[in-house]
Amino acid sequence: MKKEIGTLLLLSSVIFSGCQSDQKEDPIEERVSKEAHSPTHIDATLIGTSDHKEVKLYKNGEGVELEINGKVKDFNWNNPGDTGTEPQVFYIDMTEDGKEEAVIIIQTGRGTGLDNYDIHVVDQDLQEIKIPHYEEIVAQHIESNVVKKDHETLTITGQALGKEYQFNYHVDSELELQQDELGFGGITIYYVENQKIKLTLAASVFPMYVADFHITFKFDHTKNEFIVDQIEVAPIQQ
Repeated sequence: MKKEIGTLLLLSSVIFSGCQSDQKEDPIEERVSKEAHSPTHIDATLIGTSDHKEVKLYKNGEGVELEINGKVKDFNWNNPGDTGTEPQVFYIDMTEDGKEEAVIIIQTGRGTGLDNYDIHVVDQDLQEIKIPHYEEIVAQHIESNVVKKDHETLTITGQALGKEYQFNYHVDSELELQQDELGFGGITIYYVENQKIKLTLAASVFPMYVADFHITFKFDHTKNEFIVDQIEVAPIQQ
């Protein structure tokens, strides 16, 4: 009888030990544990993703929340959210180092004579890479002069990235010229083409736009930022 009791106790111990072992390897518990450490987006609304979901952009209060391959970081980017145009989200190699970056293009302004976009490039460590603002580009790389040649013609001259340009623009004879330089800022459209960041920057002589400055950027590995590579001036056809 004692031998039978001992056998039963030993058998119970083996069964209990087996149950504990099964519980440690339970895939459901393992999944729940992983989910507890996954990024959460409480009070955040998904507003854009890259084609294969590597990058996800969320609206979070006044700013945004960016997720790249499971890593999450908040950014205080301008995101009005009421322009009628959804953010553009890409996951491509913009720095030619074999690693993809997140590229986010957000429309920040829209209206009569206004069309504004911001662009952001973020690496896989969630560090944003600098791209020159249009005001910096104008100050450093664009010179212009506007004069009224006769009653119906403006003569516009200047330099863009050291290259001279000149063209005439027909205007109403009653136009009162109120500026001697081109105005910028009303239309700033960023886009990506052939893995290059480009910007269309419209130039104005109030109250009309007279030319588009097409700007191409390149990545400077020494500075670890994007810089202006080319500027082409295209007078607006009348």
